[in-house]
Amino acid sequence: MSTNKLFALKAAISEALELPGEITLNLPKIIMIGHSRMLIENHKGVIEFTPLKIRLNSGIGVIKIEGIDLNLKNIASDDIIVTGKIKTVSFM
Repeated sequence: MSTNKLFALKAAISEALELPGEITLNLPKIIMIGHSRMLIENHKGVIEFTPLKIRLNSGIGVIKIEGIDLNLKNIASDDIIVTGKIKTVSFM
């Protein structure tokens, strides 16, 4: 079974059983608190870190965060806290 079909099947089962996608599909969960704090759960590691840009690996690709004075406050095996003036978040 192809990866896309397997993902679609898992998504359909998750939705039918009303299970959160971040658990069953290993999707990243992002919580923004204003423009100065962000919690990302289910990340797969830091790819790049500068005060202007942070790139994180995730189950759906790369999460790119751009801003000013960005900092990594807490890095755990499955979640990370980013602080600073967050301007953009994009998925690559």
